[in-house]
Amino acid sequence: MAAVATRPAEGKSDVPTYHQVPETKYELDWADLVTLDLSQFDEPGGKQKLASQLFDAIQKIGFFYIINFGLTQEQVDRQFAIGKEVFQLPTEEKLKYRADLENGGYNGYKPLGLRQVKPGVYDNTEIYNIPKFIPAFEQPHPEVINENRTEIEAFARHIHDNIVGKLLVLFAIILELPEDFFLQRHRYDEKSDCHLRYMKYHRRTEEQNKILENVWVKGHTDFGSLTLLFRQPVSALQVRTPEGEWKWVKPYPQSITVNLADSLEFLTNGFLKSSIHRVVAPPPDQADIDRLGVLYFVRPEDSLELRPVVSNVLERLGYNKTTDGSAVGITAGEWVKARVAGGVAKDKVRSDVSEQEIIRGKTAKYYD
Repeated sequence: MAAVATRPAEGKSDVPTYHQVPETKYELDWADLVTLDLSQFDEPGGKQKLASQLFDAIQKIGFFYIINFGLTQEQVDRQFAIGKEVFQLPTEEKLKYRADLENGGYNGYKPLGLRQVKPGVYDNTEIYNIPKFIPAFEQPHPEVINENRTEIEAFARHIHDNIVGKLLVLFAIILELPEDFFLQRHRYDEKSDCHLRYMKYHRRTEEQNKILENVWVKGHTDFGSLTLLFRQPVSALQVRTPEGEWKWVKPYPQSITVNLADSLEFLTNGFLKSSIHRVVAPPPDQADIDRLGVLYFVRPEDSLELRPVVSNVLERLGYNKTTDGSAVGITAGEWVKARVAGGVAKDKVRSDVSEQEIIRGKTAKYYD
């Protein structure tokens, strides 16, 4: 059963209302993830309580949920509705806004079927990335985005200021650093590759899934600091446990799923681990549904060198020695652009790649 679109009430934007599809009825092997209630952040002792919960979460798996983040389900579903409209545009219209992926540019449109994931089988994702709303990133967008720019910008800025900002404070508390330590390295008005993403996984045939052994996107880590995934009822996301097992990530009601990414791992010398995750074919009762997503990617300022921070916590826990110096000297901007370019490289099909050099000897690994 696909999402049903209906016309909104008179006086509102003419973007059709988006209704989320039902969750799977299958009982899958769900990951046991911690849930942080952000409404506690400003309560007496709330930040310390949440930091303690988050510390426990990242020791286990590097994925967690957040709830009570200051956005209504209607506001979230409006972004799903806008994203759906973007992908329904004619291909020739979408290609006017194609991202410069081959040179590490990520803002704009990523077409369907750009990467060969198995011989003769191409990726099933369309992506539209909207960068931060600052002068350095002004660029043309489709009319549906221009018409709803005020709403999209308010949504993205709320995420950055009122959700991401709180999480970055919690990480600073965990590391016994000044509360604004990471905030000062993720300023909204400075150049960085933070972006809001609309993403569509097109359904696959049984034959394609068989060729792919049901793995749509191999296990990987994300490029920046954090990734926020708004609740996605089509089950396809799996996280790799420290024991090497794959567990499904359940679409927790009115939640955002958050995972740690490369930059935080580099900055903490491996203490904050960039979580490994993959996308697989949904269970049978969702196999015929296109999987639409709304995400927000948090990345440090482009100029930040990915050198481990000095922290008493890292020293106490034995993470104060740089065990892998290959990221030292690389900036956050260089790392992101090199990973983007590497992701569209056509020298090998994706299934044949287990490790890939990204920049100056630093590699990224991929997992089956």
